Formats: sequence, structure tokens, C-alpha cells
Amino acid sequence: MTQRAAALLATLSLLACGATDRPSEGATGADSGSPRTAAPAGATRGAPGIGDPDFPLDGNGGYDVAHYALKIGYVPESKHLDGEATIRATATQSLSRFNLDLRGFEVSGVSVDGAAAAFSREGDELSVTPARPLARGAAFAVKVTYSGVPRPVRGSSNLGSYGFIPTGDGAFVACEPNGARTWFPANDHPADKATFDFEITVPAGVTVLANGELVSREPAAGGGTTFTWRESHPMVTYLATATMGEFQLREGRTPGGIRNLAAVDPRFAGELGDLYTRSGQITDHWVTVFGPYPFSSTGGVVDDFSAGYALENQTKPMYGGFRPDQSIIAHELAHQWFGNSLSIERWEDLWLNEGFATYAEWLWTEHTGGDTADERFRAGHDRPAGDPIWSYPPGDARPDDLFNESVYLRGAMTLHALREKIGDDTFFRLLKTWTAEHEHGSVTTEEFTALAERLSGKQLDSLFDAWLFQPRRPAA
Repeated sequence: MTQRAAALLATLSLLACGATDRPSEGATGADSGSPRTAAPAGATRGAPGIGDPDFPLDGNGGYDVAHYALKIGYVPESKHLDGEATIRATATQSLSRFNLDLRGFEVSGVSVDGAAAAFSREGDELSVTPARPLARGAAFAVKVTYSGVPRPVRGSSNLGSYGFIPTGDGAFVACEPNGARTWFPANDHPADKATFDFEITVPAGVTVLANGELVSREPAAGGGTTFTWRESHPMVTYLATATMGEFQLREGRTPGGIRNLAAVDPRFAGELGDLYTRSGQITDHWVTVFGPYPFSSTGGVVDDFSAGYALENQTKPMYGGFRPDQSIIAHELAHQWFGNSLSIERWEDLWLNEGFATYAEWLWTEHTGGDTADERFRAGHDRPAGDPIWSYPPGDARPDDLFNESVYLRGAMTLHALREKIGDDTFFRLLKTWTAEHEHGSVTTEEFTALAERLSGKQLDSLFDAWLFQPRRPAA
């Protein structure tokens, strides 16, 4: 994510945009027709949170989602959304009851494996009691039918508004950190990744842009258009988007052969060519630095909603109401590796997303003839000892100030200090090894530091401790 605070606009010091228990290994799908083993008498309720102490009610315990199939109808004029979400999952414990995260809406029905289920609401928690308890290891499908006017999160620290945000011609959908629940029921935490199908019906003239690739665009019964998109690679819920409105599109492939789609609101029509070209060039360059592109398409979307930030929605970075420069595009596309393919298990490790993407900005600027990464590092380190970034250790991001500048800048400086310590050859081999070994998985700071030590043969505890965990300026 890129936060566009006014003080940062002039300097282009950008912020860009998770996580405790690792999802069950090998949980790839749930077939509602699969036979189920006998449910145990001692089945218990799944926890109302996934286990992240910083966000105790985000996500849910007791199951691992494999796939979301979302059928949505949306009318921009009335801001009314009708939804049907089918969620395929596997029980990770014996379950008599489990929760989903959902903000607002009226829920008209819930079923589990085709049988009506009891349900209740409390805050953002939708509690579901299946007709029969679920055995540990059982594959199941829960379907939720719901409707209403989406309620995005407003007035949050750092971000202002996020989630499903109605606009005059459609909606701007950017959900980090926990806004997926504002438009579909979910296990809304980055620790549980899943694949997605989106079937979204809108009035004639409205275009829908979701993650992955377009499967079909068909006339809808009664008028309008149904867009079907599919993201076949695992994705965290906050990266899911269904941005819609009036857009101009350009489609093709990058010079390296990756599918490329750029879309802009008519207000930004003059930026379409540059967005398309730059997104392709930068994606291809990152392949040489970070390793193979982890998804099937790249690109970007500029909407006319003045969000004040950008978000790295998987395969379709979203730029909220401004013309993105090369640095921002480089940041958001680097996230396709760091944050999207490699997703954090817990929010305290956010620097693994933002520090890496910020360092990518520095690498791109150096690649295009601007300041070197070392010059950017020295400029950051020259900040006085009383600067707020030194009192905020980026290795332990704070839930009430998640997108603090330190997570970005000091996170990037950590990587440069590491690069100086272990040398360029080892450092860039580390980046490619990191992305290869954890492709489409979940990661922690401890795993990164262990890999850095393994590849370098050096003891790096003091370096990481000084840069990530101490509330003071480290020595350069």
C-alpha cells in the first residue's frame, strides 16, 4: 500500500500496502459432496479469532479456507449489494460451531453442505452452527446469502477509509488490513489464503475489475452484465477486489510475455498508456531481481476515488484518485512477490511487505539513473536521533499505527544494512531464494533471518535486533 499523506507527496517518500497460526498443510479443497467421517461427540466451537494477538477478532479458528466463490449483484445508484458466498474449507478441529467475519448486511440464510444451518450475529462475527458437527479433517462448504448497503471502515488511523467503498459510478474496493468483511463473509486474516471466483452482475455500462483473469463477460438476465473473474493462485482476503465503474482498458502482454491489463477512470484517460507500459516494464524487471513472476497477469487500475493511498491488490494494484509515478508503480508491483505471493502470518511482521517494497522503490530509482539505494539509505540514516522512526521498531508493527513510516523506511534500511553486511551476490541470491522457497505461502521474520544466516554463513542477530527491534537509531 502507498499512503499519500500531504507531507509525503512533495518528497515522494511513499508508504505502500496477515497472521499467526499457519494454515493447515495440504488443505487444497473441499468438496461438498465428499463423504464425511463420523462427527465426534466432543466437537467444540471454533475460536472467534485466528490467533493474532494484535487483532484478536480478525479471522477465525477451527478451519482452513480453500476457495471463495462469490456471486454478487451491485447497483451503484442505490448502493445495494446482493451476495451469495460459497466457502469451501477443511475443519482443523472437531467443530460444533464456527465463525465468519462479516460487517453489516442482512443475512437471510446459511447452509453447510446443503443443509440449513443455524446462525447468529454479534458485531462483525457471524456464528454458524451446522446441522451436524464437523469432524477434524472434514471438507465442507458453507453458503451465506446476504444483502444490504456495504459499510466500509471509515476514520481509521493511517488510512481513513477502506473496504468496499461505494462511488458515484460503482465502487472502489481496497481492503487492507481487514476490510474484506465489508463485502463478503470471510476468514478475514492474511494467515488463511484461498483461491477465488468472482461472478459479479452490474448495470449496463459498468465495468467490473477483480483479481486474476476474466473468464467471461455475458449479458445478465433482466439487463446488465455479469463479469466472471478467477484468481487461481492463493490470495489473502485483504487483496480481493471488485472495483467497478466506468473504465478505459488496455490489454496485452509485457515484453517478457506476462498478461498485462491497465484500466483508468475517464478522468485519467491520458495516463492509460503510461500505466500500461510502466507496469509491464517494471514487472519484467522485477523478474530479473526477485525471480519468476508468481501470478498469471499484471497491470494496474486508476480509479477516481480520492483514497489517498494505493493498494497492491493481487494482479491489479489500485491507485486511488491520483496519477501513479514510477516509484509508486515499482512499489506496488514489488508487493506481488512481497506481501502477495509471500504473505505475512501475523501483522507484527508487516515490514516483510512494506520494507521490501520500499527497498524495491530504491532499486528501481537506481536502475533508472536516479539516486542509488545507498544514497537513499544514507539520507534516511541522517535523520536526527529524535526522529520518530527511531522510536518505532519496525519489526513489531503496532495495531493502532500499523502503517507507520518506520515500517516502510526503517524496514527498507534494514535490508540495505543487511546487503552491506553480506555483500551483493549473497543479498540478491537471498531475495530469489526467499521468494522461491515460500512462493504462495506464509512467512515470518524469524524465517527470513534464518535464511539470511544460512545463505551468508554469518551470525546476524545483532544486525536484525538493532534495525528491527530497538527503539533507537542503529549505527550505520
